[in-house]
Amino acid sequence: MSLNAVITGAGSGVGRAVACALLAKGWRVALIGRRARALEETAALAGGAPESTRVCPADVGQPNAVADVARRLLETWGTVDALVNAAGTNVPQRSLAELSPADYRALMDTNLNGAYYCVQAFLPSMRQRGAGTIVNVVSDAGKQASPKAGPAYVMSKFGLAGLTQSINAEERRHGIRACAVFPGDIDTPLLDRRPTPPDTAARARMLRPEDVAACILLCLELPPHAIVEELLIRPR
Repeated sequence: MSLNAVITGAGSGVGRAVACALLAKGWRVALIGRRARALEETAALAGGAPESTRVCPADVGQPNAVADVARRLLETWGTVDALVNAAGTNVPQRSLAELSPADYRALMDTNLNGAYYCVQAFLPSMRQRGAGTIVNVVSDAGKQASPKAGPAYVMSKFGLAGLTQSINAEERRHGIRACAVFPGDIDTPLLDRRPTPPDTAARARMLRPEDVAACILLCLELPPHAIVEELLIRPR
């Protein structure tokens, strides 16, 4: 029987790398993101069987959109074994001196609220089955604030770490486990949204999306009685 995974932020970066890795291992994956074309590109790059991939365009910051995707997936698959919350964003004008209320709300909706909506959408079915793994891709900015990340991003990532802890505190008795992965700098398109994007040499020293995907697979593939509650990975 195939295992089923839902991946947010699947149109690029870590989300795309996780989708490719899971499809290569025979999982069925649902790709969630705002850009349908990017999701289709992920599906093509992953190269899995067409019936193994479901493209689900949706804005995770919209609870009704998330609920609709979850309803359709559960009607089709019946179960979801893993949820990987990899969606994340930032803005160039990110310091306290320049962060706008609109940008603050957009960051929180994508980085934190979207993960919460997805957890609430899929958690009841996991609880009913008594099994499930939730992986939240946080950031080392969720460990220590820095001007490089900006306050909205930092706040959202600290919140995502707290959500992960709360899932384990309340749901482990139901057979559900959650892991927070805290990567350092990753060479993804999100870097282009920095006030001064890093150059090629700086990007070459960073983590690759596939490095973080390998950490996520570790969390997913451990025996059900074991939980990696936190995993911090940085470039060497």
